[in-house]
Amino acid sequence: MGIKELAEKYENYIIEKRRYFHCHPELSFEEKETTATLVKELKDMGMEVVTFPDYYGCIGILKGGKPGPTVMLRADIDALPVKEATELPFASEVEGRMHACGHDSHMAMLLGAAKILTECKNEWKGTVKFIFQAAEESCHGAEYYAKNGCMDGVDAVMGMHIWHALNSDRVNFQSGPRMACADTLTMRVHGLSSHGGSSPHLGHDALIAAAAILMNVQTYVSRRNDPLNPLVISFCTIHGGKNFNIIADEVELTGTMRTFSRELRARIEKELRQMIQDTAKAYGCTADFEIEYHFEPLYNEHEDLVRIAQGAVSKLYGEETLAPLPQMMGGEDFSYLAAKAPAVFGYIGSRNEAKGTIYGNHNDHYNVDEDSLKMGAAVYAQFAVDFLDRKAGN
Repeated sequence: MGIKELAEKYENYIIEKRRYFHCHPELSFEEKETTATLVKELKDMGMEVVTFPDYYGCIGILKGGKPGPTVMLRADIDALPVKEATELPFASEVEGRMHACGHDSHMAMLLGAAKILTECKNEWKGTVKFIFQAAEESCHGAEYYAKNGCMDGVDAVMGMHIWHALNSDRVNFQSGPRMACADTLTMRVHGLSSHGGSSPHLGHDALIAAAAILMNVQTYVSRRNDPLNPLVISFCTIHGGKNFNIIADEVELTGTMRTFSRELRARIEKELRQMIQDTAKAYGCTADFEIEYHFEPLYNEHEDLVRIAQGAVSKLYGEETLAPLPQMMGGEDFSYLAAKAPAVFGYIGSRNEAKGTIYGNHNDHYNVDEDSLKMGAAVYAQFAVDFLDRKAGN
């Protein structure tokens, strides 16, 4: 029985697991029961399972019929602080928590791939590691595994995301930049308070300075950055002031910065800090600025892995299943794993207008066309087998 047929055999299992996880969402760094369920499923398949004393998530290890290289397949496991509005019969049972980004589907697809590869393990050489990663939504959940030796000996790692903008009968793997970095910006403006009605001239207004900085920072994007290089700088929160009639002496702003350019990312902090501090000085204020760096931009820069992934999809479902998908400014902490081993990242479509699965990831109505789940499981498994065969010299 081939991989496509095995995926169809395990389709009910895959859907059942997706619905279970959807009912029981857990936030980043809280995935205790999710991890326990995954560990049980993997052990029931006869796998060695690695867990961590201070971190959630797990790694299942499956050895093929003969020794060979090692490939890792990745799924993320955390949910979002979203109140679900789908009214599905398997909707979230946890108030204010929802698998609104499809990680329930990722876990189910990877468990399905584990079932498939377990059944045919005597037919391939090498080792497959199934990593179920905690806390992707935190922007640095994968960092733990990268720093603690989980990538040692891994010859390649492959990840996928189920995606609303792609029809559910389509899959995307393509070369080049796929997702941006997602770094956090924090700015604090310091002024001098005074009476806002009777003597505003005796103060140095941190609110006015912050407003000027906000406007000036946007000129970095439009005037100092190459317009051919996508860049987003968005300050999204602002907190300051003590009362309606007191000139604000301190304002804090937080935001995000997105780019595909590693070179720009390396220099932008110094340049933004200078702009921010000079603007604050013009208003008699001072300013502190820092960037909390998370993961690097996600690139598919290993052409051989892209070809293997595309070939796996074509072999299973025909070349017409492959579809283009533009690069996007959303982020993916899969980059932490990709920094440790050659990597490829793809997308499985979830959109089906006839079934109403039309809402975007992170929406409170987000749902997927479950017909795509067996496809995702099969692509995971086929990529692993094809990579191991090629790496082993078959």
